[in-house]
Amino acid sequence: MNETHNNRTSLVKGAKDIAKEAKKQAGKNFNKAVDRASDEYSAHRSYDRFQNDEEEENEYNSYGQADRRYDDDAAEDGASSDATEGHDDEDEIYEGEYQGVPAYQDAKQRDGQMPLGQLAGDAPKSHKELENERQADEEELAQQYELIMQECGHGRFQWQLFFVLGLALMSDGVEVFVVGFVLPSAETDMCVPNSGAGWLGSIVYLGMMFGAFFWGGLSDKLGRKQCLLISLSSNGFFAFLSSFVQGYSTFLFCRMLSGFGIGGAVPIVFSYFAEVLAREKRGEHLSWLCMFWMIGGIYASAMAWAIIPHYGWSFSMGSAYQFHSWRVFVVVCALPCVSAVVALTFMPESPRFFLQMGKHDEAWMVLKHIHDTNMRARGEPERVFTVNRIKIPKLLNELVELQNESANPVVKFFSKVKAELRGILSTFMKCFDYPIKDNTMKLAVVWFTLSFGFYGLSVWFPDVIKHLQADDYASRVKIHTNERIEDFTFNFTLENQIHRNGVFLNDRFISMKFKAVSFVNSSFLNCYFEDVSSVGSSFKNCTFVDSFFYNTDIDDMKLTNSRLVNSSFHHNKTGCQMTFDDDYSAYWVYFVNFLGTLAVLPGNIVSALLMDKIGRLSMLGGSMVLSGISCFFLWFGTSESMMIFMLCLYNGLSISAWNSLDVVTTELYPTDRRGTGFGFCNALCKLAAVLGNLIFGSLVGITKAIPILLASSVLVCGGLVGLRLPDTRTNVLM
Repeated sequence: MNETHNNRTSLVKGAKDIAKEAKKQAGKNFNKAVDRASDEYSAHRSYDRFQNDEEEENEYNSYGQADRRYDDDAAEDGASSDATEGHDDEDEIYEGEYQGVPAYQDAKQRDGQMPLGQLAGDAPKSHKELENERQADEEELAQQYELIMQECGHGRFQWQLFFVLGLALMSDGVEVFVVGFVLPSAETDMCVPNSGAGWLGSIVYLGMMFGAFFWGGLSDKLGRKQCLLISLSSNGFFAFLSSFVQGYSTFLFCRMLSGFGIGGAVPIVFSYFAEVLAREKRGEHLSWLCMFWMIGGIYASAMAWAIIPHYGWSFSMGSAYQFHSWRVFVVVCALPCVSAVVALTFMPESPRFFLQMGKHDEAWMVLKHIHDTNMRARGEPERVFTVNRIKIPKLLNELVELQNESANPVVKFFSKVKAELRGILSTFMKCFDYPIKDNTMKLAVVWFTLSFGFYGLSVWFPDVIKHLQADDYASRVKIHTNERIEDFTFNFTLENQIHRNGVFLNDRFISMKFKAVSFVNSSFLNCYFEDVSSVGSSFKNCTFVDSFFYNTDIDDMKLTNSRLVNSSFHHNKTGCQMTFDDDYSAYWVYFVNFLGTLAVLPGNIVSALLMDKIGRLSMLGGSMVLSGISCFFLWFGTSESMMIFMLCLYNGLSISAWNSLDVVTTELYPTDRRGTGFGFCNALCKLAAVLGNLIFGSLVGITKAIPILLASSVLVCGGLVGLRLPDTRTNVLM
């Protein structure tokens, strides 16, 4: 009887516990439905719609686990339902309470799908179906990420990253201008013959071309920050090293590696910065970022004007090692790169890249850091980052070549490099897959044509100005014929003169300089030369009898078909002599480049303010067409001042095309191919720069018609192709 009573009592208690548990779950479901309905009308919490299905599933699983726990407890000896008393209040977690990084995992596999963020191993679905599911996940993530960036706001964090990445972009601008400023001095200092002249400009651009493709592709595999740090570090190291090497071939090698390093700056910088900007801020602030390239050009021009002409800034260690002022300029131009490396170490990785790689926790921490940094700057530190879970695309299986842990480290290193190169090539081929294949081809045409016209004319303008200066200089040459000078001491500079059939008897040339002086069919009898330097001077078909040379730079290269009779040379100056004393053209070149770079400032401001108002494509096509039309005004460039004005006008019109092209390229490619696609386009840009330098440079002084027609046609055609690109003003970052 007592046993029957006890059994009945246990059944009653069990029924009460089941009723209580069911009531609790019903209340939770009701509250969740109310919260969900209210969240749908909340603008700043609208991303919760991506989490509802998962929360319901987790709730269902937790309910099932609670039932199993209850069954196990009830089965124990005399287990009482009092064990659940007070459980409701103790287990409640209040909103705003810190719970650590929210773990992202599915409690159950639905519809044959693997958990989000996990490898889809031996899934029954085909690779194409998994690709389609991943594409759907990426589209959903893009929408959610846009809402998250809106919640994080635009503030202190974006401005900090803006200036850090600006230093990196400034380093790219400096590298481009260093080539033109150092080229004449380096080739003169290292006694480069005419056959080797001009290689410096081409080799640096080739290094930047390969660097853009390599570092851009690698940033899609290893991350934006890490690749940018490595590329900038290599640029700074080899740029610094190039200032000390003495051989021209070694100098070319160092500058090529320096260009290879800085080549990754442009594709990574724009990809990195775009991934922390909301849609309504992206066009404007990417355009403002472009201003740092102009600042780099101004910095290089100012430093060249202040350092290179000052020959007294050099020092030497014997005749074998010379450190001239242009080498000091190379060291100073590496400072922005070093500053960018130091500042970049304090910045986090792109959260969008983390999400693309399936690293939910790392991305959540970076986004929370962005949110908290901006909220503290606004004076609202109490604002809570309300994001709990973020959509992650499925990671598909990739074939990985595993190495034995005991393998040779060198073998492991090269295997790793091989795998990364294979991954870069695979990502590059995806840039030609549907639906972005057409966009890649159009972008390639626009990048090539804009770069070909811009860099080609950038070389042609200064060369034309120098050609005009040379013509004017040659028109003022003084010609002396059949002169006879005896017992005279020359201790001053002879400049821009031609001496034909002259006779110099018992003359002394002491502590003086020949500058653009030519002696033709002249005779020097019993003459004395001491501490003489000659720049652009020569002796053709001359005769030296009983003459003595001490500490001069007159050698066989300057004695063309000349005859020496009982004459001797002692302590000749070694190396090529450099001097900028009274060199008006050196200052003029730096000043012209400074004005041309400064002329892009109005275009930068206009493009930044109007980028989101008139659209990227209208600005891109309009700027390129106007730049092509402005080339026809070069017909009237018959003086230095007119050519400088045309240079400034062209640069001011074309800069808007560059800014809009950077924005469009960043927004057209999805995250997993953004660095690779941008790097490919930037590599084409550098290839076009090399071709433009060679083609336009060869036409200087020959004709104006071909450069004008060529530049105009490619710019107009490129602008028309650019208008066919899709409008990305309303796009979210895929």
